[in-house]
Amino acid sequence: MSSQNKVGRSLAKAVGIDVDYRHRNEPHEFFQSAAGSVKSVDQYFESEPTVQEWFQDHGPTRAGTARYVRSLFPFWNWIFHYNLTWLLGDVIAGVTVGFVVIPQGMAYAILAKLPPEYGLYTSFVGFLLYWTFATSKDITIGTVAVMSTLVGNIVGRLTNEHPEFAPEMIARALSVISGALLLFIGLTRLGWIVEFIPLVGITSFMTGAAINIAAGQVPALLGISGLNTRESTYRVIINTLKHLPNAKIDAAMGLTALFLLYFIRWFCEFMSRRQPNRKKMWFFIATLRMAFVILLYILISWLVNRNANWDTKKTRFKVLGPVPSGFQVHGAPTITPELLSALAPDLPATIIVLIIEHISISKSFGRINNYVINPSQELVAVGFTNILGPFLGAYPATGSFSRTAIKSKAGVRTPLAGIFTAIIVLLALYALTSVFFYIPSASLAGLIIHAVGDLITAPHVVYQFWQVSPVEVIVFFGGVLITVFTDIETGIYFTVCASAALLLFRLAKANGSFLGRVHVYRVNKDTSRSDHLSAGGVEKEQRESFIPYDHSDGSNPNVNVQTPYPGVFIYRFDEGFNYTNSGRLMDDLTAYIQAQTRPTILERYEKIGDRPWNNPGPRRGAPPNPGDSRPFLHAIILDCASVNNVDVTSIQALVDTRNQLDTHAKPDPVEWHFANVNNRWTRRAFAAAGFGFPASKAVDQYYQGRWKPIFSVAAVDAASAEEEKFRRPLVTLEDVETGKFNDRISSTEPHGEARVQGSEFPKKVVAVQGMNRPFFHIDVAAAVESAVANAEAKAEAKGGSSLAQTIDRS
Repeated sequence: MSSQNKVGRSLAKAVGIDVDYRHRNEPHEFFQSAAGSVKSVDQYFESEPTVQEWFQDHGPTRAGTARYVRSLFPFWNWIFHYNLTWLLGDVIAGVTVGFVVIPQGMAYAILAKLPPEYGLYTSFVGFLLYWTFATSKDITIGTVAVMSTLVGNIVGRLTNEHPEFAPEMIARALSVISGALLLFIGLTRLGWIVEFIPLVGITSFMTGAAINIAAGQVPALLGISGLNTRESTYRVIINTLKHLPNAKIDAAMGLTALFLLYFIRWFCEFMSRRQPNRKKMWFFIATLRMAFVILLYILISWLVNRNANWDTKKTRFKVLGPVPSGFQVHGAPTITPELLSALAPDLPATIIVLIIEHISISKSFGRINNYVINPSQELVAVGFTNILGPFLGAYPATGSFSRTAIKSKAGVRTPLAGIFTAIIVLLALYALTSVFFYIPSASLAGLIIHAVGDLITAPHVVYQFWQVSPVEVIVFFGGVLITVFTDIETGIYFTVCASAALLLFRLAKANGSFLGRVHVYRVNKDTSRSDHLSAGGVEKEQRESFIPYDHSDGSNPNVNVQTPYPGVFIYRFDEGFNYTNSGRLMDDLTAYIQAQTRPTILERYEKIGDRPWNNPGPRRGAPPNPGDSRPFLHAIILDCASVNNVDVTSIQALVDTRNQLDTHAKPDPVEWHFANVNNRWTRRAFAAAGFGFPASKAVDQYYQGRWKPIFSVAAVDAASAEEEKFRRPLVTLEDVETGKFNDRISSTEPHGEARVQGSEFPKKVVAVQGMNRPFFHIDVAAAVESAVANAEAKAEAKGGSSLAQTIDRS
């Protein structure tokens, strides 16, 4: 023993820790003896994982660090394969998106309560930087309606509370802070937290936000002024209806633009169905409808207002106004402690929106186009963009659904397409700003309403949600209604919290099932019923399966489910085993088993006063019921296929249940068998609590040398496994796993091959799981075989007749 171990043991002893308790409880010598008795099987003893091993697996390595650094720049995987075909696809897609993003960017900047040029700044930086960190070829980072509306709400609130903060200062600071947080999440590879936001939560908040945005744009669409569009959606709708008589000529520019956008889209979809060979052409026409409509209304506005002399007060209807040429913002954004403190309450909602929109869109298009995105790396891209963007005047940006769909359908080949979009935006900033003066504000409002309409979840999708999970539809409508009657931020928090609460509720209310045995036969259309039900057919085609007694899994209630053995119970965890549900699951298991079995000792208390209050027994003077036909409790089998991890609380609940049922079955111990435990740390947790093997005292006291461990074995090399496929059926499960075939191996077979009861066995086999954990089994069938064999062994050790003789196991 090393000096380090000696010091550790001394410290453990000083604080009262018994480091050897497991060694004393585990019958190691008995394991070696039992394993050695199976002579034709190579022994295997499983070693438990250690804390040092965990740190080694999760700690940094030189190769892991190199992979991490390389993963930060995914473009190295494809940039050196770039070719002219890819270039042509990227140019077409990039230019197409560029014509769309210019009017959208300026419109969304107005939603953010910023000058329109800030939308162009944001779009330019997003397209210019994203390709370096991208794992998605389709996604476009830039201005989006929901994020812009959220920024507008934050800007409006802070400018009222802190007039010293300019709107541009607030927006740029918010972008830097949120970008830094996203970059941290991405660099630490915590992108998996996105999975905690379900699809229903995303669609709910997107639908509510779309309704909120559309309702807020209707007054501008109709030329109604003097309304507070930052109020709750329902108030905006009511006030808009009240002020309909105040609509101006702007309504003609807004309503006709909105109608024209929908008409062009419908006409292009109609013609693409009529002319499938020209589907690509009609797609591009539909894609460019926003640019076409804006140009058309710029022309109309110029014809009507050309005598205004660049004075917005002299125009017939409200126009966008002067847009400065080029980049007017340079340098680092100003972030003061006061501004940081004021922005803090809005950061969670901002982060959630940035993550939800970008990751959900990129994952969706990744599935559509057959590639996989890295959520953590995508957050690096969004974070880096939002940190550097404000140095050129950008406000918070994330992935855009509409532009991503356009980019995907336009045939984009690589993320480099964003460069060509950035060039289009740059040209617009320097060459077209004078034209932007004449854009009608009502037409921009129509463009926004048209764009956010695609964010509203279609009724048939909600119906599909209802078919899958009705309770989630309640969350969906709850999120939409809260967004409509309060604000977007509250709707975001509700959907996220409600989804998390639903997850915890499902974990806490997870159920378990008691399983019974059924005989299953394979039948197909080419085999007659008489062939399968003949005596020979039953032996070949029959196998055992295990289903719930109450048919809660939807199995046919007419199927006769039998007990695997009197006093042997199979319990399956339906959805994990952890601190949220362990107490209730163990209470249900204990109550059921105590109701289905009788105590081993009917009268264990000499005096009536010694009986516990919760189990007082029969009335005073009445003898216990000797005719109780219920079986004694022998073994419990836990099917852990759905259990990946356990915790201290669940293990303690299992220990308490074991103690409670040991009292019920006293003086015989209750065997606990575990099937389908696939996690090494879970097996270690069970073993640390004394599960997975018989206790040392039980081996000698109760089994008296008749314990019959069963080990699952398999071919040890590829050659044996390949040969095994072409041989006749092997020996029965009991013969293979118990090693009984060793007593019946014939030595007359050529080449030394063993034949058992007319069937061949692989040349070399090894135990699949550790022989030092004989109560951990590869499946439920093996666990049942072991539990039944040991129950019979205990009966024989007591000198009684085997219960198996009274059971019809055909």
